[in-house]
Amino acid sequence: MAQRRAHILGTGRRLPDRVVTNADIAARVATTDEWIRKHLGIHERRFAADDEQTSDLAAAAASRALASACVDPDDVEAILVALGNGDVASPATACYVQEKLGAHRAVAFDLRAACAGFSVALDLAKDMIESGSRRHVLAIGADVASRTKIDWRDRTTPAIFADGAGAALVGPSPSAERGILAGSLRSDGRGKDVVVMPGGGSIAPYTAASLARGEQFIRMDGKGVWEWATRELPAVIRAVLAQAGLSVGDVDLLVTHQASLRLLQAVMAELGLPEHKVHTTIERFGNTLSASLPITLDEAVELGRVKPGSVVVLAAIGAGMTWGAHVLRW
Repeated sequence: MAQRRAHILGTGRRLPDRVVTNADIAARVATTDEWIRKHLGIHERRFAADDEQTSDLAAAAASRALASACVDPDDVEAILVALGNGDVASPATACYVQEKLGAHRAVAFDLRAACAGFSVALDLAKDMIESGSRRHVLAIGADVASRTKIDWRDRTTPAIFADGAGAALVGPSPSAERGILAGSLRSDGRGKDVVVMPGGGSIAPYTAASLARGEQFIRMDGKGVWEWATRELPAVIRAVLAQAGLSVGDVDLLVTHQASLRLLQAVMAELGLPEHKVHTTIERFGNTLSASLPITLDEAVELGRVKPGSVVVLAAIGAGMTWGAHVLRW
């Protein structure tokens, strides 16, 4: 009997309505539109409304993924939400998403792998489907970074990070030729300090002094991120293509976590991929952390850049350091 193959049956995204331009950022921190465009490739991004929660964005993206796959919420058996900060510290934001969707038969839980979180959620969903333990699994990436990660005393992070959610419904492939052909996840704790939110854990519980120092916000070594990403992303992409019996030349579209445009261009150059085989959204949406990969995938699908039979590579890297890639025949 042939092995059951997992496939992405539907995708969805939700971006907040509020558009924040580089001029808006420059009005609050010591930066300029020219610097942001040159170094990050970002022109604008979206910030959530004050009453808009992580679960609101996640549930909206998930609802669209279900609609695109023509699957009812009652048929969802697992909800995996990759995030940094959710609606509350506990319980899982996935439970809030479950309630908003009405997916009452699902098991729901959060996972944390920073910007690589959606890749981890997708891999877990793939395993659930291929093992036969679940038939329909929602993999979601969501974040409201504007209220939880950005330190407005820092000139860099307010320009980079933004809010949004993306989702994919994973289920059995409609044919033996289509679906997730290969995947790989990797971590190396020696990179644990490259991107870090140091406060709030057992090492440094929140105190008035730690909050005043901004330890609840992201601290990032930009050079370190560049070195890890430009080394490890091309390597893991080549590895999963080899597992699938394919090469870089077979790729129809590459969709990655949207870290910065310059970084993505460096990865493309290392792989030898032409610009027309890569879809980006960072220019308009910024870096939406774990949400950026599924947001970008959903837009590519909507625009017709992904068609049945297309070879699509999904890849991401995040704090930890943690990274991974998957290759699909759409």
